[in-house]
This record gives sequence, C-alpha cells and structure tokens, in this order.
Amino acid sequence: ARPGKIVTLQCPSAPPPLATATAALLLTLADHDTPVWLDPGAAAACDWVAFHCGAAIVANPMRCAFAVALSFPGLVSLPAGTHEAPETAATLILQVKALGSGTRFRLSGPGVRNSVLLAVNGLPTDFAGHWQHNHALFPRGVDVLLCAGERLAALPRSVALEDA
Repeated sequence: ARPGKIVTLQCPSAPPPLATATAALLLTLADHDTPVWLDPGAAAACDWVAFHCGAAIVANPMRCAFAVALSFPGLVSLPAGTHEAPETAATLILQVKALGSGTRFRLSGPGVRNSVLLAVNGLPTDFAGHWQHNHALFPRGVDVLLCAGERLAALPRSVALEDA
C-alpha cells in the first residue's frame, strides 16, 4: 500500500465509459454487500456492474459504498462514515484524464516515506482544498481511487495532500 503510487490494472472487458482500471476495481471490490452509485454519465455501465459485480446500483450517492464518477462530484456529497464506524465511508473511484502528468500534488502521511509527488490531469483547481477538509475528518472521510485508462493511484483519507 503506497499512496500516490501509480500502478497498472488489466481488465478483459471494460464497458464505455468506464476506464479499464475502474472496471478492474469494481470487479475486485464491489459485490452484493457494497452498493454502487454511478455518475449519470456512466449510466450505460449500470447493467454491467450489476451483472458482473452483483452490486446494487443506488440513485443516491449518500447511500453508496463505492461511487464511480467521470468528473469530480465533491467529497461532501458522499458518506464520510461516523466516529463510531468510519469504515462506513464511501470510496470514490474518480476517472481523470491522466496520471503522471498535470497538476502536481505532494502527499505525506501513513504509507508515504517522507513525501511523494503525484501528477494528475483532470482534477478541479481547488482539489487540494477539498482534500484538506476531507483529511481533517480523519478517521472519518472518503478514500479516493484515481483512474486513467489502465492506471490507478490511491488517496486514502489518512494521507495529507497539498499543491506541489
């Protein structure tokens, strides 16, 4: 577990508009116990997710375990868990244009030796501010998995993020 490390995931069949990494994550993590909210732009993938993952598709993002977004929906629109049950927070699977190029962020905290730089193309200019609010909620807060094509980078809620 290395926050901010870019890895490559393979998936035999990713239906549009899901990125390969997004589909691989859903096949790995989603099941009948994890309701999934899909961005309205990803509605064409609802049947695929329901069939291949066995996950219920929910219309209200506040009722999901996993949220799949084609653009940043804001972290406050997703469940952040409670102090008694922080594990009930959602994980946002956010598709971005590219990983390894674009706006640079410095990550630090658990799982990061000293600090690490992560470049992302496709996040809003105020993402660091959104993340600082999310990080301040710890142990509550939303975990974010950034996907671009076959590439994935994880941002657990425990990690501090700032513009680099």
